[in-house]
Amino acid sequence: MDGFFRARPPINEPVKGYAPGSTERKSIEAELSRQAKEVIEIPCVVGGQEIRTGRTVDVTMPCDHGHVLAKAHLATPEVLVRAAEVATKAQKAWASTPWPERASVFLKAADLLAGPWRDRINGSTMLGQAKTVHQAEIDSACEIIDFWRFNVSYAERIYENQPASSAETWNRMDHRALDSWVLAITPFNFTSIAYNLPTAPAIMGNATLWKPATTQLLSAWWGYQLLLAAGLPPDVISFIPSSGKEVGQHLLTSPGLGGIHFTGGTDTFHEIWKTVGQNIDKYTQYPRLVGETGGKDFILAHESADVEALVVAIVRGGFEFQGQKCSAASRLYIPDTLWPKVKERLVQEVAQLKMGDVRDFKNFMGAVIDKKAFDKHTEYLRVAHETAKVVTGGESDGKKGWFVKPTIVQVDDPKHRMMREEIFGPIVTAYVYDAKKWSDVLPLVDGTSPYALTGAVFARDRAVIDEASTALRYAAGNFYVNDKPTGAVVNQQPFGGGRASGTNDKAGSILNLLRWVSPRTIKENFVPPGDWRYPFLT
Repeated sequence: MDGFFRARPPINEPVKGYAPGSTERKSIEAELSRQAKEVIEIPCVVGGQEIRTGRTVDVTMPCDHGHVLAKAHLATPEVLVRAAEVATKAQKAWASTPWPERASVFLKAADLLAGPWRDRINGSTMLGQAKTVHQAEIDSACEIIDFWRFNVSYAERIYENQPASSAETWNRMDHRALDSWVLAITPFNFTSIAYNLPTAPAIMGNATLWKPATTQLLSAWWGYQLLLAAGLPPDVISFIPSSGKEVGQHLLTSPGLGGIHFTGGTDTFHEIWKTVGQNIDKYTQYPRLVGETGGKDFILAHESADVEALVVAIVRGGFEFQGQKCSAASRLYIPDTLWPKVKERLVQEVAQLKMGDVRDFKNFMGAVIDKKAFDKHTEYLRVAHETAKVVTGGESDGKKGWFVKPTIVQVDDPKHRMMREEIFGPIVTAYVYDAKKWSDVLPLVDGTSPYALTGAVFARDRAVIDEASTALRYAAGNFYVNDKPTGAVVNQQPFGGGRASGTNDKAGSILNLLRWVSPRTIKENFVPPGDWRYPFLT
């Protein structure tokens, strides 16, 4: 077929409300009931072949950790090696597939998710990751629909970006896929990230190996099935749940590694980078490393801030999805002139946050993801009680589900470990500063944490906002003014940070897609010169 084909211009997917009595409320409740009654088996899939290794883990509900949702098979070293071989072979065929044919798979997947697959994906995210229906809807439905539709639009822009040609020549840019496959290592906390990391490179013609987090395997599996239903060739993305150690041994050191698309812990990304560096002479190309890691995200208030807006931002930014967002508000800087009122309002509002099973739509919060996270958060609560002041919360209960109460902690030392370390749970730490020393607190915000992912400033004074924006220019890759530091939307707030927070390749923008191509410039001379002599030689 000849022609430059264009997809319809994308718009952000509308968020459904799930109000009582609504059609979508009844539909998702029925799906939750259905999924909760079954225990599915999740195999590895390589080249379209389902592989049951016998090395199984139980996928359980965080809100009821005795409730098994699935039994998942983990890849053996042999499966990982086989996946790399399949991807190497698939890369050439998929890269040579016309880009509209590749794009159509993901456009169809978006439409399927917007329609008949919406409840299945949202329901599995709610049960398996303890997201409320609203958190699931904005993540596992709207955001990934946006990723797929906008990424196709970004690909279209990349392919049509062509160089100028002078007289008697034709210059062209061939936006090739990478020379080999991409390894996608995805986290538990966002279903949309888990789907986007393997598919963004695939849209650009790259075969991908997808290692999902074991605690996200239920929704990961259904997302993989959705892609197959949309027409994805079975060898383009291999589904390989596995241990990080074995992935490091058998895939990170593979000569065919073309790139890594990663979201997860900073320490893990450090190890990945070290492994690549130590094996750099083995690869057939320099692997692309794209990583989004941790955060210790701040909310900084000036004494001119709107207290009600500030309190709402802290509650939503700190406690939605149990604070298990790399963008979650984790450290607060509040002036002493506002702290008494802010503290009072926070105690009042946090007391109203209901926590429990996400199938009860009255609950604002669910459980943290697993025992490992629960134990980590419980230890931080111990530290808070012993070395700081617990303003509200400060308790945990793991008898039935992994529940950690929303907690506000106040510290006197701005360098306290709870102001520096990523907790990744519903624990927010506040430092109260002298309002007369506003300018002094800015370098403190900038230098306390090694991370630089998200941050917010609250103020009515425009000069103050400008001062903070300048002073904190490198403290956050996503900077918010009078808004919570969470909830980035595809094509509206491209997401990513620097320093210890990652490579800042901005998921949700054309910048990320550019990482998955290796351009080739082609110059054709229609009238080649017939004499080597230049005019100046005469």
